[in-house]
Amino acid sequence: MARNQMRSSQASHFALDQPSRIFCEYLTAQARALFGPHPLAAELSEDQLASLLPEYLAMSQAFPYLQAGSQKDLIFDAIHHNRDLPRDIELTSVVGNFICWDETGGYGRVLQGGKAALPDILATENVHSNLLRQDASRLLGRATQPNYSATTKRYLHSLFAGLSSKDPVVRCAYMVAFELHAAEMIRSLWTALVKAFDVRFDDLVYFRSHVGGEDPAEKYRGEMTTRLIRELVPAGSNGRFFDEFDRAYRLSLQWCRDLLRIVALEGDGRAEIEHQGRRHCRAVKFSVRAPRELSAVRCSCSICQISGVLCRAMFLSNWYEVRHCSPDAMLSLSPGTSKCPLFRVCGVEPFYRPGSNPSGFSVNVGCLDRRTTDSIRIDDFEGEHWEQAFRSMHEDMKASLEDQALE
Repeated sequence: MARNQMRSSQASHFALDQPSRIFCEYLTAQARALFGPHPLAAELSEDQLASLLPEYLAMSQAFPYLQAGSQKDLIFDAIHHNRDLPRDIELTSVVGNFICWDETGGYGRVLQGGKAALPDILATENVHSNLLRQDASRLLGRATQPNYSATTKRYLHSLFAGLSSKDPVVRCAYMVAFELHAAEMIRSLWTALVKAFDVRFDDLVYFRSHVGGEDPAEKYRGEMTTRLIRELVPAGSNGRFFDEFDRAYRLSLQWCRDLLRIVALEGDGRAEIEHQGRRHCRAVKFSVRAPRELSAVRCSCSICQISGVLCRAMFLSNWYEVRHCSPDAMLSLSPGTSKCPLFRVCGVEPFYRPGSNPSGFSVNVGCLDRRTTDSIRIDDFEGEHWEQAFRSMHEDMKASLEDQALE
């Protein structure tokens, strides 16, 4: 409470008509004073950064699309009520549109080559998230894919809610907070990567283009969004803006802290990551969230014996996520308690919903990409007498979870 009162007091004495550069510096200084060093400024290992980069890539990939779509409901509201757009929507839209133009590489391309370079914007390797992907893949020595974990999904949904708010003060606060936090986050992560992987700062293109050099781009984006405050925050509403800015800045900061907690747990083999799976014909792809160390069963039931599945991993549906990427390749579900999908093209069965546990999924571990699997522990399961066997396995699982909770 004292900190909020201190901030409100400072805000009430800070004139909103200050030049945007000064106001931008003021907000950044306030954030540093209130929250301390950025979480990503900590000493991070190569393994921790290898787990963190796919999450960061997911955010980088999603952000311009979220910013681009954030004004959709505002224009449809005007359409529905047959009224003119207020200026606050025009202001956040024009700034948001530029941010999207910059994030997707268009601004940089035209800045270098003028209007004649406009056709070159189709070279999407210059999209900022793809520059980051190149940096990450080079550091890790393998192709890097975005990881939209539950933590990152929650963050992105909350961020979009702020960016698309009908309240112009809230919209402004979220835009400003995201840009100023991004500058701190990128700078901190850049330093952490250089230290951990022993590379030069200039080797990392994504980071150099954002916060590197004598004239970093992120500085101008911060000043641009900060200028919105003078346009959108009414006189006497300084305190409310600072409260919303504080909330928005904390949201991004907390996402970074949550990611660090996740990667800190990865060493015990129980932290969830996303495994990719597919059928042999590639007509159906899916993903499942599970630890790197999988537990599977070798089942003796008639289904597994006839289908030739060596071992399966059982995933409870409220813990893990199975996605059909090509649902048109599935003909139907078989009748009965056990829901076996019937597929076109090839006879490989990647997963099904078993009668022994209709609330979960049974996944053929042979269909999973082994690159994300450290080990697979295989136990025998008497599927011919599944009721007794499942009851015994459930009791063992419950005891194991209780042990983990005590740890």
